[in-house]
Amino acid sequence: MRDLKRDIAAQLKQTIMTVYPAAEGLPEDLSGLLEVPPDPQMGDYAFPCFKLSRSLRKAPPVIAQSLEAAFDAPETARAECAGGYLNFFLNRGNFAQSTLKAVLDAKGRWGAGTEGEGKTICLDYSSINIAKRFHIGHLSTTVLGNSLRKIFDFLGYKTVSINHLGDWGTQFGKMIAAYKHWGDKETVEKGGVDEMTRLYVRFNQEAAENPALEAEGRAWFKKIEDGDEEALTIFKWFKDVTLKDAMRVYDILGVRFDSYAGESFYADKTAAVVEELEQKGLLRDSEGAKIVDLEEYGMPPMLILKSDGATLYHTRDLAAALYRMNTYHFDQCLYVVAYQQDLHFRQLFKVLELMGYDWAATRMKHVAFGMVSYEGQALSTRKGVMIYLDELLTRAQEKALEIINEKSPNLPDKEEVARQVGVGAVVYSTLQNGRIKDIDFWWDRALNFDGETGPYVQYTCARCGSVLRRSGDLQNAAPDYAALDNDEAQQLLLLLSRFPEAVRDAANKYEPYLINRAVTDLAKAYNKFYYEHRVLDESDPAGTKARLELTQAVQEVIRTGLSLLGIEAPERM
Repeated sequence: MRDLKRDIAAQLKQTIMTVYPAAEGLPEDLSGLLEVPPDPQMGDYAFPCFKLSRSLRKAPPVIAQSLEAAFDAPETARAECAGGYLNFFLNRGNFAQSTLKAVLDAKGRWGAGTEGEGKTICLDYSSINIAKRFHIGHLSTTVLGNSLRKIFDFLGYKTVSINHLGDWGTQFGKMIAAYKHWGDKETVEKGGVDEMTRLYVRFNQEAAENPALEAEGRAWFKKIEDGDEEALTIFKWFKDVTLKDAMRVYDILGVRFDSYAGESFYADKTAAVVEELEQKGLLRDSEGAKIVDLEEYGMPPMLILKSDGATLYHTRDLAAALYRMNTYHFDQCLYVVAYQQDLHFRQLFKVLELMGYDWAATRMKHVAFGMVSYEGQALSTRKGVMIYLDELLTRAQEKALEIINEKSPNLPDKEEVARQVGVGAVVYSTLQNGRIKDIDFWWDRALNFDGETGPYVQYTCARCGSVLRRSGDLQNAAPDYAALDNDEAQQLLLLLSRFPEAVRDAANKYEPYLINRAVTDLAKAYNKFYYEHRVLDESDPAGTKARLELTQAVQEVIRTGLSLLGIEAPERM
């Protein structure tokens, strides 16, 4: 497909250089200066002539008027002066034909690219804790990371998805001690993470009365560190039980990982990091501990070794970053972690930079996100406000089934559709806004079939499929694109043409919500088109064929966009 925005930009530059040969400072490509007017009646694109006012020493309206008179590209667009703006209106017939051909020829890959070929992106997300339930607080990191992986895959990158497990620390020695005192294999296998949590809670209760248990817990963790066979066997089993529990959630969400290398994986790699920091003169003594002083950079020191010589997660994260670069040779390494860890990642990247690894400043990125609350309540384990993710997803599917039974009682495969709708509603609501914005999850909002929700977008996609199934022999006519010379169809075509730009913006800004916005706008625009125009008209087969092509293109792009978000699109709803 011809990039009409770039065509307009090229013609505009030629026009400027013809009318104003002395114009200076123009970029090679003016497409980045073109804006999308807030009202489609004002045009499809607009150029703010204020950009030329200073160098030409002319008022923007004067510049706009002179450029309007000279702009000549009837196959692409016409230009119209509006104050200090030059507005462009696309040639509707040519635009409809070229856009639909490009989208349909892509066969579900509209917006895909090859710019990532030969480049690797590591994504660190989800990062659950061993022996703890997978709760709603992990929802954002999990679905954000999964969506970013899909987006970068779509653009041709090689992605490495990493679940950096929280699986190191004295608490695991305490877990083993609790298991040896009060647990048994059959009960833990049956009860899973819940049983391990019960044992851990009991350990802390008992230790309050019997402090010797604390020493026992530390001793078991020391055995893990030293490679004791029994300790490692139980420790690995705890991890397997936790991951088995987590896999149920990952399977429901359609999330996968290439690596589950967590903190324990890097425990034996930290000594080399400490030695390198020492050799490069970066370590300082501080009350018996070892630190890297970052005061010069406006940050508190980064603690590398505690006074007893134990490493911290800072040290293990340094080891992980170096391992990932040496193993994957990444072009980017993204950490999809809550914004509360901003200081930690600024320290991490700066210490790596001070170690001489310049790539840390340019290739590593903290992809921060906001807090999650549930129906107005902040999550708190202490206060008993904790929503477990498997329970949330199960309840979402149950609520979706209730709605489907009410709205579409004769729908086949209702349970499967309810799964797609329920899970989709949860993912959509998580990715609905910019990632740094806090999320307050409400059932009524998430599962609403009207307005800007996952079910609304899925329903629109299914509506397109229903129209196409009912089209019969009308699909065989030659299309008359003049039938799409109306505002509603043109708005749809514009949104379709801009979808690849939305995908790239989402990748460049690490913001999946931009794709969420794109498919939602498409759904709203298609429903407006559907109600304003009769799609199937046997008296106008050529016009119907054009409208059917538009419907098919909308369905394919919505399905593609939902897929990039990690949401399925039911065939019928």
